[in-house]
Amino acid sequence: MQYPPRQTPPEIHNRCTSAPTIGRVRGARIGAWLALLAVTIVAAIAIVWLGPALLQYGTSVRSTPSVVVAVRDLARLESAEYHVERVIDVRDRQSLLFGLIKTQDAILLVAVGEVSAGVDLADLRDGDVVADPGHGTARITLPPARVLLTRLDNERTWVYSRTTDLLAQRHEDLETRARQEAERTLERSAIESGIIARARTNAENTVAALVHSLGYANVTVTTRDEDAP
Repeated sequence: MQYPPRQTPPEIHNRCTSAPTIGRVRGARIGAWLALLAVTIVAAIAIVWLGPALLQYGTSVRSTPSVVVAVRDLARLESAEYHVERVIDVRDRQSLLFGLIKTQDAILLVAVGEVSAGVDLADLRDGDVVADPGHGTARITLPPARVLLTRLDNERTWVYSRTTDLLAQRHEDLETRARQEAERTLERSAIESGIIARARTNAENTVAALVHSLGYANVTVTTRDEDAP
């Protein structure tokens, strides 16, 4: 007895014949993803290595017209100048949740500046200059020496670090406060280093030499005390 050939159900036949096709499709997708990943990695490496050469940087500065709001005549004799460097550490400490969390906004500024001192000849009083051309004598009393100018060197002053904790509030004026503190501390450091005494001595010698050049043989130059009326 012969039996008829066994028939494969259509759905089983379809699954069997489509299995290789599904495998090829999946392989093609994986290959495409791998190729895309490789291209992305190569592009990232190219950007890292060639970025500075490919990118162009530029700074645009726009300024408004300057307006002179004040003019003052000066008669200052600067007789001493100190170059001072100092590190300014400004920290704005903050607390959250009734003091349970401590945070801070900090800046470390390397300040470089100049402090100049001397006398302001506009403060001369009546009787401070007494001259006798006939006898070749002159007596001059200078105003007290003081700090005339304190300024930061913006080309050499720079921010070493600027840190803001995760939960801290960032204050954009912290650098301004650091620069103001730098000016105060630079002036104080110059005064403690004796800039006032040096400025007074140099001013007296400079004025004495100037008066001597005018033909006065006997010249006396002194400095008025700070507290003198």
